[in-house]
Amino acid sequence: MYVLEQGQLDCTKVFAGNTAPTFLKQYVPGEGFGELALLYNAPRAATITAKTDYVTWKLDRDTFNNIVKAAAAKKREKYDNFLQTVEILKTMDPYERSKLGDAVVEQRFTKGAYIITEGEPGTTFYLISEGSAIATKSLEEGQAPVEVRKYERGNYFGERALLTSENRAANIVVTSDECVVLSLDRETFNRLLGSLDKMLMRNMDEYNKYMSQ
Repeated sequence: MYVLEQGQLDCTKVFAGNTAPTFLKQYVPGEGFGELALLYNAPRAATITAKTDYVTWKLDRDTFNNIVKAAAAKKREKYDNFLQTVEILKTMDPYERSKLGDAVVEQRFTKGAYIITEGEPGTTFYLISEGSAIATKSLEEGQAPVEVRKYERGNYFGERALLTSENRAANIVVTSDECVVLSLDRETFNRLLGSLDKMLMRNMDEYNKYMSQ
């Protein structure tokens, strides 16, 4: 993979049925190319031609793989102990937990921010890694939302988004100066680990708890 520091490069490709190359784009400093070779060990898909003197930075596949693997291992280790403390995930085995640790996305919110909003479609599950938040809800139509629950590190919300396609039942509002959450959408969860209801059925008390809500 290459990243252009100085100069200009043209990208061209010869498509099937043609003999002359077709111009695709011009690379300017800050842009990169050749990443497919790192990800898929694929032949070059296009030709890069220098239009001016240039300087590039190069990253080979072995170095890229070592960096990515090291980063993934560090992320997995960071989240593993935390995920073990989350009640809804306690039936996971170490392999499942490592897959979840690789898949979660860390997001940061400032005080007063809405992580989720009542009534909006729900597809994502959240775990609080740092900070605190509250749930607010309109108990009667036309009335202002009132606080119904507090959340802190280790708490989670939005889990019904992994079970159903229901709209959000409450707002989640950040109360600390900063709140760090780990998020995971339903599609990714199901692809990696199967449906949440099947996982909960390993612990029938937990399953009955969520099915009765």
